[in-house]
This record gives sequence, C-alpha cells and structure tokens, in this order.
Amino acid sequence: MAEELVFYTNPMSRGRIVRWMLEEIGQPYRTEYLDFGTTMKAPDYLSVNPMGKVPTVKHGNTIVTECAAICAYLAEAFPQAGLAPTAAERGRYFRWMFFAAGPMEMAVTNRALGFEIPPERLRMAGCGSLEHVFDTLEQAVSASPFIAGDRFTAADVYVGSHVGWGLNFGTIEKRQAFIDYWGRVSDRDAYRRGNELDNAAMPKQPNS
Repeated sequence: MAEELVFYTNPMSRGRIVRWMLEEIGQPYRTEYLDFGTTMKAPDYLSVNPMGKVPTVKHGNTIVTECAAICAYLAEAFPQAGLAPTAAERGRYFRWMFFAAGPMEMAVTNRALGFEIPPERLRMAGCGSLEHVFDTLEQAVSASPFIAGDRFTAADVYVGSHVGWGLNFGTIEKRQAFIDYWGRVSDRDAYRRGNELDNAAMPKQPNS
C-alpha cells in the first residue's frame, strides 16, 4: 500500500510552489488547508510543523518543510516523474535551487521590506547586493534553456516560481532573460492545474 501524501497549505502562500511540484509528480495527494493565525498555529498542526507555517508535506511518517527541500524531496521520492537531476545536472540543480532559497530570497525580501544593507557591510551579508543577485540570476537562466541544463527539473519549479512571482509583483527587474525563462518553465499543464486549484481555494472577497 502506498504511503499517504498530505499537503498542508494556504492558497495565499508559498504553498503554491509545492502545489505546482505535486501536480508535476502526478501522484495522489490530500490537501489540508490552514488559516493564518488560527489553524496554522493550533497544537495539531504545530506537532507537524513547529514553525506554524506552510507549506508542509507529510509522506507516510516523513515530514518535510521549506519549499526547496520539499521540491527536492518529491523529485527523489517519485523518480518516475523525471524531475530529479542526473549526475551531470546535479551541481547546477542544487546550486541554483539553493541560490534562490538563500541569497536571492534574502535580497529580494530585504528590498521589499525597505531594508538596504549599508555598502560597507555587504561582505557581511550572504546575499550581497540585490543588483549582484540579479546579474547572477541572469547568467544562470541564460546559460541553458532550463536552470540545470536542457530539460525541466524540480529546480525549475522552485527557481521559476521565484522569478514568476517577482515579475508579477515587481520585486524582480523585468529583464528579458527573466521574462523568457519564466515563459519557458511556466508553459506546463501541471503549472496551470496547480494555479486553478489554488485560485479556486482562495477566500471569497467582499462583493465578489
């Protein structure tokens, strides 16, 4: 009997990244929707993820948090989907996935919150300057059609999600290389299915 796959999320969260990944692997899963500040902070869920945040995936007795880790785990747990890296792709796959999870997210979040690292302290910050992050990302997405090489992998789900959100919300510069990369990685049925599911689960707005 296959181990149950449970997805804890909120449609207005980074859970959308994991939703896309779950749709890519093509395996049955159960979705548990949680609300910020209430069920997400309740004892039942804190026993699963003490941070009280989403997304989280529970696969049998295995619990995985953090979007990059979840994407990498699902790619390895369901190799038939073909989203894990080959030996030749492994270096670039992990390099850019964790670049997006570390320096890129830190730099973009700092700017969004109005925090500017003093120039004389840039060496103390793991992300360096936002401009340097963008220049590095541009090189990464321009070197090959996909982030790890010539084919789509789980790293494109993660890096692509950051690029797509950044372009949509204006937190990433609209460089042509980013627009082209996002166009390549998002033109997938799994991405469209995931969006439809999360959009349908969005809370109803007044007068909507």
